[in-house]
Parts: sequence; C-alpha cells; structure tokens
Amino acid sequence: MYKLAFACFLAGMTLNVQAKVDPSQAARLGNDLTPQGGERAGSPDGLIPPWNGGITRPPAGYQKGMHHPDPFSNDQPRLVIDKNNLAEHADSLPAGLQELVRNNPEYSIRVFPTRRSASAPQRVYDATRTNATQTELISRGNGVEGATAGIPFPLPQSGLEVIWNHIMRYRGDQVRTYTNHAAVLQGGKYSLLKRERDILFTYGQPGLSEKDLNNTLLYYKYRVLSPAALAGTSLLVQETLDQILAMRKAWRYDRGERRVRRLPSLAYDALQPDTSGMATADVVDAYNGAPDRYEWNLLTKQPMVVPYNSYALHQKGVPYDEILQPAFVNPQLLRYELHRVWIVEANLRTGFSHPYHKRRFYIDEDSWQILAVDLYDKKGELIGLQESHSINYYELPAFFSTLETIYDFKRKRYFVDGLDNNEPMYDFDVELHPRDFTPSALRREGN
Repeated sequence: MYKLAFACFLAGMTLNVQAKVDPSQAARLGNDLTPQGGERAGSPDGLIPPWNGGITRPPAGYQKGMHHPDPFSNDQPRLVIDKNNLAEHADSLPAGLQELVRNNPEYSIRVFPTRRSASAPQRVYDATRTNATQTELISRGNGVEGATAGIPFPLPQSGLEVIWNHIMRYRGDQVRTYTNHAAVLQGGKYSLLKRERDILFTYGQPGLSEKDLNNTLLYYKYRVLSPAALAGTSLLVQETLDQILAMRKAWRYDRGERRVRRLPSLAYDALQPDTSGMATADVVDAYNGAPDRYEWNLLTKQPMVVPYNSYALHQKGVPYDEILQPAFVNPQLLRYELHRVWIVEANLRTGFSHPYHKRRFYIDEDSWQILAVDLYDKKGELIGLQESHSINYYELPAFFSTLETIYDFKRKRYFVDGLDNNEPMYDFDVELHPRDFTPSALRREGN
C-alpha cells in the first residue's frame, strides 16, 4: 500500500530540473514533515515511532572529547534475522545485506527498536525551509543553485535531488579526526593504516551566502601516521559543488620524494591512494562527487532494515581485532533498525566505465545519510554491499557515519574506514581556514 501511494505521488510530479516548491508545500516542514523533510508521523504498525526532535542534547555525564556514550544501551533486539528466517524478511532488507547472510551462514542481523535520533541545529532547519522554495538543479542536474546551509531539496522530486541532499547534508563546520582503515583479505589478514584528517565544510558555515561559497563544498586533507613505511604521506582535496563547472582539485605529498604532485584525477572510479585498491574515489561517505556518469532514478520510499545508532561499534577501547572478523564486521557490535528510506537506483551511462554499473542507495528520511548501497557489475550481478554505521554526534548535533564498510563478494574481502575506538575522539572545535588547504601548506607540513 505504501509503495502504491508513493508511485501515485511520483506520477503526478514533473521530474525535471525545476525543484523548488511553493510556500504551501514548504510550510509542511516542521509540521507534518520534520524540519529536514522526513515524515514526522510513525508507521501504522507502530514499529517506526514519530519523530520527536531526535537527540537535542548530550546524555548526562558526557563531556566533549569523550567517545559518545550509547543513549540506547539498555535496548534489546526485537528481532534477529539469520539464514533460517532470511526469506521471511527479505522484502525489508537491502539485497547486499541478504547476500552477506547467504555467504556467511554464521552472520546474523540484530534488529533493535527504532530510535529516530537524527537532528541538526535550528539554523540548518531554517535554511532548509528557505531552500525548499528557491533551490534548483543546474548544469543538467550536476550542480545546485539557490541553496545555503540546509538541505537543498527537503521535498525531493527526483533521484538526483535525493543524492544532492546526501552530498550537502550538515556534518558540522569543521572537524579533525584520527581514524584507521583496513583492507580485510580473504582469510582475515589485515593491516591498519592510521590517518589524521581535517575537513572544513564550507557549505553549511553560519552566515555565508551562496556567493561566498564560490562553488566550494568543502576542503579535505589527511596525513598518514602509520605504518612507518607510509607515515608522512598526505593528500589534499578542494571539493567543488558543481564539478562539471570546475572539477575537484587534488594533490599528494610523497614523503620519499619530498614534493607535492597534482593528481590528474581523483574522482569517479579512480582508486583512492593508500586503500590497497579496494576503494574508488566516489565511495567515500557512501557517495561523493559529480553525479553526471549515472542515470538516477527515484524508485520508492519504504521501511527497510538498515544500520542505525551504531554506538556500540563506536565505543572507546574496543579492540580492532574484536571488530574485524575474518569475513565481516562483528555482528554482535552492530545495530540495525527499521527506518523509512528513499531508494534511489543509479545506472551507469553509456560510454563510461566503472566497476559498479548499477548502485541502489538506501537514504535515511531523517538525516539524508546514505545507510546502505547494493553494488552490481556490468553483467547485473550483485557483487558488493556498502554500509554506513552512523550515530548522532550530539555535541553538534548531526547524524552521520562512524564506520563505513565495503564488502567485495567475489573476492571474499572487505574494506573498513573510520576505526576510532582507540584514538582521540573527533574535534569539532578545531580552528581551520582555507589557507590550511593549499599545495603550499601541504608542502610546508611535510617538511
């Protein structure tokens, strides 16, 4: 019934670049819709509760600099899905998650009570409502015009608009992190690579106008801290909003050569440096960059079992060996919940190459965070699964991933990024400036 109603809604919409809505529709934000465009009401069966503001303040005893304590630590699973009852729940599971269970009979999915914890600052809500009546897609959908600070399309009418909501969602103003990533090979062998990362989110900064953005979404930089063989290597990215108008720029500092080199391309299917060839450039943050190489189709919106409120996976002191099991992330540390998600399918355009010819995205209605992605090859075969295990960083507040995973079903391996359990916690108060994200700054820091 839900799918039918949504299909009727889509049939009445004109799916073109005209995305802004009239004020009467925008007035729904903060009323029957959440301030960012989700449905405020719960589901008829009661499994999805109403949204009541999400987490708006840290739990008692929390201090900045701590790993975020689990506000739902007393919850118990209401359902466990495994090989024995997988078929019974297949309609509510991403295809990739079903395949993970089939490939690993010992894997189980613990489904907890749904907690709609996502929230954002009031200024982001206010900007989102303004954006609803003035934001449009430009450059054939490869850019956005008329948006500042908030979600650009809180009442989306196309798959492209949903993806732009993910790309432009609020994740704080700036952050410094210390995290590890690992390529876990068949059999379970892995090595950790530790990085210090700085991100300055230009879009979303308080007080900035669209003109002030100068087509810049964010600045990104990392420095490898270990292993010793790679320590000192660093990468810099200047990320544009419209990457057709101006492509992202990237530079890499090589410790051995002691020089900065401009990278000819760090986008689309180009392999990320230092990831053992297991991660393309566009899988960071589940999806990033220009959307021009795919056809984007908005399929439906429906309740699905997805990773959510992954605080147990994030807790301080958990050994990385306990997290990284030979074939998958330890399911006893994972939390899944039933949430309404937008389902968007991306199909590779003719003339382009990518290991992922089709992707199916599951995007949270409350935060616009991509929570899961089914990955298909050119033959239409399901070859992988991405998951974003997310929490509310309640000192901001903002909801986004703490650990990202990519499963490679063919090679029986997986990649994880964001291991932070035994590192200093994210610093959202670090002072960063655009001058810190230039090739000369990269060179200076490397010497």
